[in-house]
Amino acid sequence: MVATRLERLRSVFAEFLQCGLIKHSGFTSMNKSSRLSPSAGYFSVFLASASALAVAGASQAAAQEAEASRGLDEITVTAQRREENQQDVPISLTTLPGDRLDTILQNAEDIRALGTRVPGLYAESSNGRVAPRFYIRGLGNTDFDLAASQPVSIIMDEIVQENVVLKSFPLFDIERVEVLRGPQGTLFGRNTPAGIIKFDTVKPGDEMEGYISGSLGRFFTRKVEGALGGPLIEDKLGFRISLLHQGRNNWIDNGTTGEENALGGFDEYAGRLQLLWTPTDNIETLLNFHGRDIDGTSAVFRANILGPGDNELNANFDRDVVFFDGGDNNPQSYSNYGGSAKIAIDFGAATVTSITGYETAEGSSRGDIDGGTGAVFLPTGSFPGTIPFPSDTTDGLDDLDQFTQEVRIASNDSGPFNWQAGFFYFDGDFTITTTGDGFPPTTTVRHTNESWAIFGQGSYDLTDRFNLTAGIRYTEDDKDFTVLSGINIVPDIEVEDEKVTWDAALTYSLSDTVNVFGRVARGFRAPTIQGRNVAFFEPASSATSETTTSYEIGVKSTLLENRVRLNATAFYYDAQDLQFSAIGGAGNLNVLINADGEAWGFEADLEALVTDNFLVTAGISYNDTEITEAGLEVGACGSACTILDPFRQVPNPNAADGDGFNEIATITGNPFPQAPDWIWNITARYGIPLANGNELYFFTDWAYQGETNLFLYESAEFVTDGNLEGGARLGYSVDDGRVDMAVFARNILDAENVKGGIDFNNLTGFVNEPRIYGVSATLNF
Repeated sequence: MVATRLERLRSVFAEFLQCGLIKHSGFTSMNKSSRLSPSAGYFSVFLASASALAVAGASQAAAQEAEASRGLDEITVTAQRREENQQDVPISLTTLPGDRLDTILQNAEDIRALGTRVPGLYAESSNGRVAPRFYIRGLGNTDFDLAASQPVSIIMDEIVQENVVLKSFPLFDIERVEVLRGPQGTLFGRNTPAGIIKFDTVKPGDEMEGYISGSLGRFFTRKVEGALGGPLIEDKLGFRISLLHQGRNNWIDNGTTGEENALGGFDEYAGRLQLLWTPTDNIETLLNFHGRDIDGTSAVFRANILGPGDNELNANFDRDVVFFDGGDNNPQSYSNYGGSAKIAIDFGAATVTSITGYETAEGSSRGDIDGGTGAVFLPTGSFPGTIPFPSDTTDGLDDLDQFTQEVRIASNDSGPFNWQAGFFYFDGDFTITTTGDGFPPTTTVRHTNESWAIFGQGSYDLTDRFNLTAGIRYTEDDKDFTVLSGINIVPDIEVEDEKVTWDAALTYSLSDTVNVFGRVARGFRAPTIQGRNVAFFEPASSATSETTTSYEIGVKSTLLENRVRLNATAFYYDAQDLQFSAIGGAGNLNVLINADGEAWGFEADLEALVTDNFLVTAGISYNDTEITEAGLEVGACGSACTILDPFRQVPNPNAADGDGFNEIATITGNPFPQAPDWIWNITARYGIPLANGNELYFFTDWAYQGETNLFLYESAEFVTDGNLEGGARLGYSVDDGRVDMAVFARNILDAENVKGGIDFNNLTGFVNEPRIYGVSATLNF
């Protein structure tokens, strides 16, 4: 039976290759073939890895007695604001179940761990565990400011987390993560032209149940989380309380001050209380209260660790040591709290839902941004290299208040036509204070944002096999910027815009288990303002709305008697007035610019239940992004990096690299910054059933990040390629999972992967987390 199933699995892959649904050979013949030469190789690795794991599992299963045929569980998603089978939704999306997410986060990792774990998704940050930046299909925003907007939206329990600090709320007691690729402007609004990451936490249930889980690892990395929920009043009032503590001791020495274990650690506490009240059969109210506090180290910048002349880590890099003469060892402290109320009233033909949300946050991060010790008078070759000028700054977020209100009405009809419509309101207000150790002078600015929208969507079964889904949204957005205090008092800035976004998708059922779809969608990112330069005696900058029109074709299939799920999508999008951030250069400035661009690529997901005890998942994506704006120039690195773009020199006797010139590079034709070309990931779980519902199991996961340009300009140093990280878990489960004990390792190879850089006066970079290994235990009750 196993051999037969494997032959059928191979035949399914062959059929997809033949019919062109997964046809890697076609990509090598398209434009820019020189940039696509790895495509066939990586796709072959993807298929070969899945096939090899399947063969391994089959050979082990062949020694066992005949397996059952339970098949894969159906995945229910709310990508279109109603519960549906993932395979029926005409959107390119990937889901991560809570148990797989828990394993990836075993080492107390933050939300950035999702990057590369899903096809087309990448994440990074130069602000440590706070203010992550997300990219989908290569589209994101490298802006490090606390007022930065992003084209990837984070939705937590149906509440948009607009500010970058809110996006970093820790993940615990999560039921499911949905990553929706492509513009989501109809149902989720502005600032979603790249897509959204949607988190759904575990809700109160009908029975009393819960869990407690703890892990302990290297550097005294600890994580304890637990939840308890159930009925308070049967059929009327339920609750769920979820708690988290995670942390790590300082483990990085400061070679300048001689302090051992001076930085690198953190302590984080978070909690959530949910109350579900159902006073009648047709009324449901869900209250959600949550909060988080974190104290620790912000980003760890390391001076002169790249090149020169290449992107390899040089002899200056030592993961366990930094050389800071400022920054007070880069402390970071933030807290944010919030609550929401969701009220749903079923009127029979339709349900009216109101969702009210409030979020607040404050905190600050300080950093030795130059990442080293010294000044211009230090001799050449002083370790870790000459620092032309020091940079020690603190950015603080004060009094953030975010209020959201949505009201929508959705049909309950099970017939061929379903619809929904609604109104959305957003109001945000916060201040940011930037200061330095002597320079820059303390400056406080205020950002306000008000937006509202109306939207509607309908889905109609044209025939038994054809379905048409279409939607439209009208949005108005208004932002204001004011300098409250400081030396450089610039005039107030106001930007506003109104946009219509829409989407349309046609789905055709080839069979009961295979759907193909085509989708066209338009999304936009509202105009934005960047005011951090005010602290450095420069004007603020602004950018007009960016719009993205995306075209997709895809297939969703469930094969081999529901033991294989294979989904794939090809896309092209055209972007007008992309909001890029020209960061760094000789002046270490952060300036918004608009530019046109385009991208194309594909993503594919595979989930295969090879035997009842062996599950394999795999994903792969390719993104080819290009800045198409003609004649676009930006300031290149302030240090002596090797610029690969055409550039011109502008005289500046104070140039950081000492040659008396600043370089201005032409970036037309370059890829988008922080946009990996290839991403692939693979997981495998194999279990050995034992008596009395016990099980011995092994889980491993691997993720790869291909060539990634860090800035708008191209240089030999500020580019990464071949980043690979993996993890493993060996565990023993008792009584059908009631008790679980395991040993684990994250970044098991201790890979040293560059995640970003600082280019304004030296070849500074920051890297990924070190290898963490330890033990864990979970009790479910």
